[in-house]
Amino acid sequence: MPSRTLPVLLAIVVLIGIGGSVFYFKNHPLEPSAPAPSTAPSQQTINSQETQPMASPAPSSTPDLSVDSNGLSKATVVLKTTQGVIHYKFYPNEAPKTVKRMIELIQQGYYNGIVFHRVVPGFVVQGGDPTGTGAGGSGTKLKAEFNDRHHVEGTLAMARTQDPDSADSQFYIALATIPHLDHSYTVFGQVIDGMDVVRKLQIGDKMTSVGIE
Repeated sequence: MPSRTLPVLLAIVVLIGIGGSVFYFKNHPLEPSAPAPSTAPSQQTINSQETQPMASPAPSSTPDLSVDSNGLSKATVVLKTTQGVIHYKFYPNEAPKTVKRMIELIQQGYYNGIVFHRVVPGFVVQGGDPTGTGAGGSGTKLKAEFNDRHHVEGTLAMARTQDPDSADSQFYIALATIPHLDHSYTVFGQVIDGMDVVRKLQIGDKMTSVGIE
């Protein structure tokens, strides 16, 4: 009867379909689906985009920290930037531990490739953070060495948070006389040549290399 024939035909069609599928997948096994490509670069890629790779440590040497009549070291830091070269000297008697740490970082090549992340005309130029955000550092906190050196044009001092003992690797160069910062930040050096370069610096300019003569 027609009412019985239709279900039988449908059952035959289903069985044929299942059999065909089994035959196909037996001869065409599924490949594992490839993972979707990640849109987030690796940490190594991020670092290479933000800063240049750290240079190999320079051979360890002891800079001449004997001072002249102005209290400045005979050793001179040569800070090469994308705007030109800056020379500065240390105040080793006023900030011995800070100067020692700065020398260590310079000789490790720490500052090579780091940008100046803060520029305030008539105030300061600031750098020393490998992340370029103003929130990073080398990971070593320094005890404050506040001293009687005044903030004049070209003064170098350590940046810090509200905690006096929070200075790390970030430093700033004064673009003018800033008396309200005196005795509250560790002054450790003074630009002796290249203030014209300091004034040209913009956010994002790099310290291409930093060495000590």
